[in-house]
Amino acid sequence: LSWAARPGLPPATAAALLASGPDGEMLWLDVTHRPGQAPWVRLRGRYLLPPCKQRWHTCAAFLPQEGFLVCGDRRGSLLLFPCSSSSGRAAESTSIANGGTDPVVEDCINELEPSCLLHRGALPFESPLSVLFGLHGKTGVTSVTIHRGYIYSTGRDGVYRQLRLQDQQLEVLQKHRPCKGLQWIEELRFTSDGDLLVLGFHADSFVVWSSRTGENLHCIPCGGGHRSWSYCSSPLAEVFAFIKSGDVMLYHREAEPCEQQVLLASLHGREITCVRRLGTIEVPGHATYNVFVTGSEDTTVCVLVLSENSRAAVPLARLSDHISSVRTLAFAMGPGDEGFGDEGLSALLFSAGGRAQIECYQLLCTGDTVSESAVACQVTHVASHRLDKHWEQKKNRHKLVKMDPETRYMSLSVVPGTSTKQLPIPWKFLAAACSDGSVRIFGLLEAAQKLVLVAESFHHQRCVLKVEAFLHTWAEGERRHLLCSAATDGSVAFWDITGPIVDVVDALHQAEAEMQPLALDAPLVTVMAHSCGVNSLHIHETPEGQYLVASGSDDGSIHVCLLEVALGRGEAAAGTCLQVLERVSRPCAHAAHVTGIRVLRPDLLLSASVDQRLMLWNRRPGELVPLSTTFFHVPDLAELDCWEVMEAGGELRYYCVLCGQGLEML
Repeated sequence: LSWAARPGLPPATAAALLASGPDGEMLWLDVTHRPGQAPWVRLRGRYLLPPCKQRWHTCAAFLPQEGFLVCGDRRGSLLLFPCSSSSGRAAESTSIANGGTDPVVEDCINELEPSCLLHRGALPFESPLSVLFGLHGKTGVTSVTIHRGYIYSTGRDGVYRQLRLQDQQLEVLQKHRPCKGLQWIEELRFTSDGDLLVLGFHADSFVVWSSRTGENLHCIPCGGGHRSWSYCSSPLAEVFAFIKSGDVMLYHREAEPCEQQVLLASLHGREITCVRRLGTIEVPGHATYNVFVTGSEDTTVCVLVLSENSRAAVPLARLSDHISSVRTLAFAMGPGDEGFGDEGLSALLFSAGGRAQIECYQLLCTGDTVSESAVACQVTHVASHRLDKHWEQKKNRHKLVKMDPETRYMSLSVVPGTSTKQLPIPWKFLAAACSDGSVRIFGLLEAAQKLVLVAESFHHQRCVLKVEAFLHTWAEGERRHLLCSAATDGSVAFWDITGPIVDVVDALHQAEAEMQPLALDAPLVTVMAHSCGVNSLHIHETPEGQYLVASGSDDGSIHVCLLEVALGRGEAAAGTCLQVLERVSRPCAHAAHVTGIRVLRPDLLLSASVDQRLMLWNRRPGELVPLSTTFFHVPDLAELDCWEVMEAGGELRYYCVLCGQGLEML
C-alpha cells in the first residue's frame, strides 16, 4: 500500500491509495475524507506491473498536467502508466455500451463496498507506457517526487536520478550521489529557500543531508533503515518518529539559532584541476553572466556563473558521476554563434580523469529571472566510457595483458570539423592524452549514447600530458585533421589523423558502433621543445594560414614554434607535410612550472605559472620580450582559460580565468 497526492485536490481531504496484489495487479483508489462519516472511496484504475520475482510497487506520484502516473517497484524499475480521467470511467462506458447500468459497477465507482473489488474486472488493465528496468538496482525504488516538471527517483543504490517525460517515455537526465556512505536514500525534500534535502540511512543512523551546503544537518541513531519512519521539519522544530523493537520512538529537536556564518561558500571540496569558459548569457534586467565549468580532485564537475558586478560564483549544477579525480574538460559547442542558439547556450561537455573514465553531458543554459543565479542549466547525461568496462567485455581476455587499471586521462581535445555531410553518421571525435603513454581517439554517436575507443598509439612510451586537435583547410576545400601531443620528456609530436578518422567512420558504419581500435600512424614531426614535462599547450592559427604552437614546461621555460602545413608532392611523399619555420625558446621564463599558456595574437602571448605570476610576452623574430607581470592570488595554479570581448566602444579586451586552490578571473 502507498499513498500519493492528487494534483489539484486538497491534500487534507483527498488522496490516492495504490494497492498491489497478486500477479502484479495494482489498484488505484481515490479516497476522500468526510467528517463524521466513513471515507468515500472510488476505484479509478487497474494496472499490470511487469513480471519479476518481487512484483509489487513501492512508491508512486502523479504528474500534474500530463495525466500520467509514475511508479517505482521492488525490482528497482520505474514505470509510467496513463491515468487520464477516462480510465476511471471505463466501467461506466462499458455498461452504457451494453445498454444499461450494472448496479454493482455503479456501486464500485461511487462507494466502495466490501464486495466491490470482486467485480473490479469491469475496469480494463492498463500496461506501462514506459519501463526503465532495474534503474535503481535490485534493492528497489524508495520514492518518486515531482518538482518543477521534472521527476526525481531515489533508491537504495546510493543515488538519486533526475528524469523528464519525452514523448510519453521516461528519459534519465542525470544521476547524483549525495555523499559518501549514504547508501540508502529514502526521500527528497525541496525547501522553499531552494535547498534540496536528501533523507536516508547511513549505517545505523537516519541522516538529513543538505545538497546546498554539502553537509549533514541531522544524524539520528535509530538502528538503520529496515523500519517504519516519518520525518517532519518546520522553522520551529524537527521531528523524527520511528519504530524500534516494537516501540514507537519520537525524536524532537527545537530549532536553534545558527551561530555559524558562511563568509564564502566553497565551489569544491579539494583543489580545482581544470576550468573552461562555456560562454556568456545576457539576462534581461540583469548583468551579463559568464558561464564556467570546473573539475576537481573531489571527483565532481561544477557548472557555475560568475558575474562581474556581484563578483560572486554561483553553482548551477554539480555532476558527480566520476569515481576518481577530474583532470580535464573539453567542449563541443552547439549550433549557432559560439553555441548560443534559439533555446540558449548549448554544448557537449566531456570530462575525464582518474580510473580511465570519460563522461559526456549535454548542457543547455538559459536565462531564468526567477532563480537566485538568474541562469538555469539543464544537464543531460549522454554517454560514458571506462577502459576497465571495455576490458571486461573483451573475448579471450585471459590471453591478453590488461592495461594499467590506474590509467588517468590527462588532457582532452575535441577534433573539430568532423560533423560534415561527407560522414554518413554524425560522429564526434575526441582525442585523449593518457598516463599509460598512449594517445587515444574516441568516437561519440550522440543518438545511440555510445562512446567508443576507435584508435590509439603508444608512440610516446611515457606519460602524455597534453593533447590539442586542430583543422587545416586549403583554398581548394581539402581538409586535414591534425593533432598535437606533448609528453613528460619535453617532446611535442604532430600527427595527421585524417586517414584514421575516415577509416573509423567506415568501420563504425558497418559494425554499428562495435570495432577494434585502429593503430595511429607515426607522427609527422616531433619537436624536442623542453627538457622535461610539458604542462601547457596552445595552438593558434595565423592570418597567413600557419600555426603558432606555444608550450610551457616544468622547468619554467616557454617554447614557441611556427608551423606550415603543405601537401606532399609525388607518390612517395603523398599526404600531409609539416614544416617548422621558426622556433623560439625562453628558458626560466617563470620560477616554477608553467601550467597555463595562450597565444592571444601572433605577436602576443600570455603565460601563467605556479609562481603566481601572469605574464604577457611580445613575440618578435627570434625572441620573446616580457611586456608586463601581474600577480594573482590562486596558489598551485592548475590551468588557465582565455577569451576576448569586444567592448561597446570597439575596444578589444582579453579575459582569463585561473584555477588551482581557488578560482580567479582577470
